[in-house]
Amino acid sequence: MIQKIDHIGIAVRSIEDAVKLYTDALGLTVQDIEVVEAHKVKIAMIPVGDSKIELVESTDPEGRIAKFIDKRGEGLHHLALEVSDIEAALDSLKAKGIPLVDEKPRSGAGETKVAFLNPTGTNGVSIELVEHKKVNTIAQQADK
Repeated sequence: MIQKIDHIGIAVRSIEDAVKLYTDALGLTVQDIEVVEAHKVKIAMIPVGDSKIELVESTDPEGRIAKFIDKRGEGLHHLALEVSDIEAALDSLKAKGIPLVDEKPRSGAGETKVAFLNPTGTNGVSIELVEHKKVNTIAQQADK
């Protein structure tokens, strides 16, 4: 079910300010900055090996990330795990009694499908499941 750690989400007040640590001090490169209107956030993806650091800034003072920062301050927000079939993963977790924030996946950054598990059932850790868009290769198309 779980393929790898996709990314670690860090809530920040300002991507512009926060990204300096990762680029200037740590020598990493920002891959992409994207606004995800549906989630009221702006994100910066910073690759680190096979995983990424995702800086998450609220675009709405009443959004989830803004409220998170108001309550807890900037910092670790979630752990994202890549799955190959998010619907099957959600069905399996629900059958095992794991409480879900999202019963159905929703669209995420970079053409992904995402869903969050409720931290009450995951030792207080906010876990996001991520399914990347499936890419048909020429070889796969030739097999059809």
